[in-house]
Amino acid sequence: MTTNLSPSGDLNLGHLFAACGLDPKDVLVVRHTYNDDGLRRGETTFENVLAYTREQRLRFGANQPRIWLNFLAEGGRRCRFWGAFENHGEVVEERTDTTRSFDLGRSDVMVALTGRLVTEWSRDPINWAKPGATAAAFPVVEIADPQDVAFPGFDRLVLTQGDLRMIVEDSRYAAWRTALGSVQGVYLIADTSTGEQYVGKADGGERILGRWMQYAQNGHGGNVALRALAADDTDYPRHFIFSLLRVFGPDTPAREVDEAEAHFKRALLTREHGMNRN
Repeated sequence: MTTNLSPSGDLNLGHLFAACGLDPKDVLVVRHTYNDDGLRRGETTFENVLAYTREQRLRFGANQPRIWLNFLAEGGRRCRFWGAFENHGEVVEERTDTTRSFDLGRSDVMVALTGRLVTEWSRDPINWAKPGATAAAFPVVEIADPQDVAFPGFDRLVLTQGDLRMIVEDSRYAAWRTALGSVQGVYLIADTSTGEQYVGKADGGERILGRWMQYAQNGHGGNVALRALAADDTDYPRHFIFSLLRVFGPDTPAREVDEAEAHFKRALLTREHGMNRN
């Protein structure tokens, strides 16, 4: 069943706490936003969220509630429930001059609502963590399975590396994986920090999906120039934008794909003024 409520609806997080037998005093509600220096889009595995959440600055006190409910920002003030941790206290021996770490473990609290519960965060400036008593008033705006994301078409794709990770990992992007896994093609990578471009191809059984999965994993896909950039700065792929220049059916001879790749390298001057080395 799907429940959709307006932001001013009757249902709030406090009602869900009560239904789960949670005392708000035992709850901390955390909202994670995506950034290059922390939690990245498409990398919200249990291990990554745990590592990101358990380490906090010293100003975040050691005495925190037992249950931490984690939400992921979706845009605006909307955030979707990711899952819960149980807090077993600070790991004192891991404390540094600037941070403290917590012994967090997996919790099944509200597990039936994982990925389905959406709430609206408050407007005040202290925005990333709220005690349960405060968060209890947050309105529930949706309880529903995440909606599939429609594939926009090959000629409308403009994707970051984080977007690629989402496509590879997120069940909502199944249609994208099907589409990109069905074609060969020539693609463009643009470096937003310099304006330089790289033209590449995906042919044979690799298809666009297989090739772009490599970029999702390591950012450079084995390309000489891109690998050199990533070697100097492992976060450098955050500057890359991926798009498609031309797609081919799965039975197109490799020679045609090669000719198209060579054409775009000449047309876009990516050997002379870009990142192609051949």
